[in-house]
Amino acid sequence: MHLKQLNLLNFKSYQQAEIDLHPKINCFVGNNGQGKTNLLDGIFYLSMCKSYFNSIDYLNIRHGEDFFVLQGVYERKGKEENVYCAVKKNLGKVFKRNGKQYERLADHIGLLPIVVVSPADSSLILDGSEERRRYMNGVISQFNKIYLDQVIRYNKLLANRNKLLKYKVQHSTTYSDLFDVLDEQLNELSKPIYEQRLEFSQKLTPIFEEYYRIVSNDAEKVELLYQSHLAENNLLTLLRESFERDKALQFTSKGIHKDDFILNLNGHQIKREGSQGQQKTYLIALKLAQFNFMRQVSGQKPILLLDDIFDKLDKKRVEQFIRLVAQDEFGQIFITDTNKARLDDILEKIGSGHSLFNVADGEVIKQRTL
Repeated sequence: MHLKQLNLLNFKSYQQAEIDLHPKINCFVGNNGQGKTNLLDGIFYLSMCKSYFNSIDYLNIRHGEDFFVLQGVYERKGKEENVYCAVKKNLGKVFKRNGKQYERLADHIGLLPIVVVSPADSSLILDGSEERRRYMNGVISQFNKIYLDQVIRYNKLLANRNKLLKYKVQHSTTYSDLFDVLDEQLNELSKPIYEQRLEFSQKLTPIFEEYYRIVSNDAEKVELLYQSHLAENNLLTLLRESFERDKALQFTSKGIHKDDFILNLNGHQIKREGSQGQQKTYLIALKLAQFNFMRQVSGQKPILLLDDIFDKLDKKRVEQFIRLVAQDEFGQIFITDTNKARLDDILEKIGSGHSLFNVADGEVIKQRTL
């Protein structure tokens, strides 16, 4: 699978752009603030029905305009796929595949698998557990549509339970029957969500550890540990045991909404002990493991977006990374960089077919194709 052509109209910094793309490697070079990342975000949008960087749709419309349009022409399983997205202020979003509009955007997720490596991913390491749960949900939902629906339903029930806990405290009213119903429904949904996350972590972890070993040249030892209350007991039991505490806190303290990935480097949490280079290596290895996992599950090579990832990496780690992405297991790759000389050196080492584009002032100009 690969993206053959990308068209943008009033998307972020782009008034209009039409780009014919290489099936293997596409490199976008330019100074900061010229729109390189916006191109990758447009590609991500066509796969996931949303921006990677800004979840509020209308904020991705070019300043001064009322709408944006994204169109992508893909080669997928020997057939051409046309994907269209339009967002207009106050009118919502339209998403079409081959001219037919989706009734549910969730039906599109997973058709065009995609993996992003970006400086914004540092939130996975530096921020709270919510970011890491969002990461798990984003990956699993690309190949399991039932999972996404289960998570949405669980979160709605959880919100209702938390409202009821606050109301009970404020009004000294008993709602034992309502809590029983909510707790049983939450328990029923939590089990498959937990099992999917556990299976995902068990398959992802050994791949991740191997990728990190290769990129770091076996310099450090890493761990990726899935943590969940459901490893202790079923949720119904946990909710009943913690009910008095939940009343005092006025929120639900146990459940899969508290799940986390513990990210360790040499036995310590990487956000406390790791250098910027080590943290970036950790994220790269994690995303490459995600790529491998999704390729196995979907039977397709996901599109790989590499946004400004070479900064803070030493030369040895960059070279090790180049060897990895040069392998046949990787399909179409998009790279952004501010340093053309560094990118030329990388492309020479990869020895693969590619297109190189210069990006400046919202314009994309092809420099060469090999």
